[in-house]
Amino acid sequence: MKLFIYFLVTSFFLVSCNDIWDEKINNEWDGHYVWGVSEIAEGVLYNAYKAIPNRPDCYDGNFLDAATDNALTRVYDSSVYKIASGALSVNNNPLDNWGNCYQQFQYINSFLENGLTDDIKYDKLDEELDFAYKKRLKGEAYFLRAFWGFRLLQQYGGRTDDGEVLGYPIVTHFITEEEAKDFAMFKRDSYSKCAEQIMKDCDVAIENLPWIYQGNDEVTGVKEIGRASGLAASALKSRVALYKASPAYQDDNTVKLISMGVFEIIDEQRYQSQWAEAAHIANNVIQSQNFGKVYGLKSNDLAGAGAKTPAEFIFRFYFQENGMEKRHFPPSYLGKAQTIPSQNLVDAFPMKNGFPIIDDRSNYDEESPYSNRDNRFNLNINYHSRTFGDNGQMIDISSEGKESAAFDEFGSRSGYYLAKFMGKNSKVLDPIMPGSPVHYYPVLRKTEVFLNYAEAANEAWGPRGNDPTSPCKYTAYDIIKELRKQSGGITDTRYLDEMARSKETFRILISNERRLELAFENHRYYDLRRCLLPLDESVKGVSVEKGDGGKYVYSISELEQRKFSGLRYYYSPIPYKECLKNPELKNNLGWK
Repeated sequence: MKLFIYFLVTSFFLVSCNDIWDEKINNEWDGHYVWGVSEIAEGVLYNAYKAIPNRPDCYDGNFLDAATDNALTRVYDSSVYKIASGALSVNNNPLDNWGNCYQQFQYINSFLENGLTDDIKYDKLDEELDFAYKKRLKGEAYFLRAFWGFRLLQQYGGRTDDGEVLGYPIVTHFITEEEAKDFAMFKRDSYSKCAEQIMKDCDVAIENLPWIYQGNDEVTGVKEIGRASGLAASALKSRVALYKASPAYQDDNTVKLISMGVFEIIDEQRYQSQWAEAAHIANNVIQSQNFGKVYGLKSNDLAGAGAKTPAEFIFRFYFQENGMEKRHFPPSYLGKAQTIPSQNLVDAFPMKNGFPIIDDRSNYDEESPYSNRDNRFNLNINYHSRTFGDNGQMIDISSEGKESAAFDEFGSRSGYYLAKFMGKNSKVLDPIMPGSPVHYYPVLRKTEVFLNYAEAANEAWGPRGNDPTSPCKYTAYDIIKELRKQSGGITDTRYLDEMARSKETFRILISNERRLELAFENHRYYDLRRCLLPLDESVKGVSVEKGDGGKYVYSISELEQRKFSGLRYYYSPIPYKECLKNPELKNNLGWK
């Protein structure tokens, strides 16, 4: 853990149409100079912004879904393939972000201690504007500390061999080189304490930030939609509360782990109280000003978008390039198909009448398997015989088709191609006149908050229940009904009503709705682990052959086994190098 800081100062400007992350300075200066120039001081804080991954496929050019049952990768030396194949150890953790997170803490804490004093002026002529500027920067700093704290907690929070549930060593001030030598200062704090610290930071951020950025900001004079806002801090708080209530992060007195995918709730009252807390936190966000209703995500919200950020996105990144298309387009359109949707994910999409495809009432047709599916199916998946982009040609993954793995080395391993986040211009990779579609990457969006609420409310009070002492705006049933209608295009409630007969069955439905709605937004990997769901499901694909009469025959086969042999895979190992440097760090279950 690197606990000293070099002032590698950067600056960015966030404007109405795009975010320009413009590196201005890259030098080392002493603290006196850094904290004497407002632009440089502000740049210290902006390092913590700049470190946030600004692409959803930031895992060696893959989406993290490729380490789950949602997808595969064809890049066998990538981090996600190493995870998917079980090559995870204390010496080899491809998702290791320990040192990076602590480096961001150093930037943030140094700014909080030095960048908001009376000695530094962000507006030298107007005292009120200077105060307002500092107030906003304080809010941003606390949001960023909460963000990076959650990244650590999400990755490394877990149980130990002796039953403790731990997070990370909490750091709320700038650590000097001398302090860094005192290992006793850096024991892992409890998971609960870490979560509470992150939520406290969110509360401070909420107090100091504009709820949303609209029109002209009074401090900077431009729209600041790429910055942290009070709404973003509130949404992050709801995510943290959801994780805090999840079964993977309860001690043995509350939840007992039995085997992969199997656990027992020991203290029902304590367990439910945490879910109730998470539900109320999410409910407060939902009922806040200008939050709006459930939104049905559209493909042009993510790619080919205009200058105006969709109202659904709370905290997002903007970029205009064709890099994702290069990595994930079919090879016949000059792509390399790195992240490939699985048959498992395809099968998870229900039919338009709301029934899963395995239900006889669904009207699923094996000879036309992609017809009449949930709207989100087409949002996420490119499949055999679908018209690709805007060129009017169909995808052909049959054995001799131009998109098949047999025809091209970059062809899909599963028989599917990624649609979500992909531009619709089929000639975007044309070497003569390449295109640069506009992309949005939502780090936090409103539908996630609705889903957070639905999951927590169901666990606390059941599908149609509510807090009798302090009722929330909706029930879990209300949210899922509206989500299936707006996002999935499902108006038939028969299956929904059947699943709402018990908390247990509705839990399964909510989990699937998160899977579909948040696919390829890098949630599935962590959702499986925090909910103690099975991790060892084999990943499947489809092959297509032309049968008699010109009809296509679809055959499902297993492509890849997920080699997760024990409970330890629910938790990430603390890197060996960190444990070697600091003997006070206790590792997670099974990773000694």
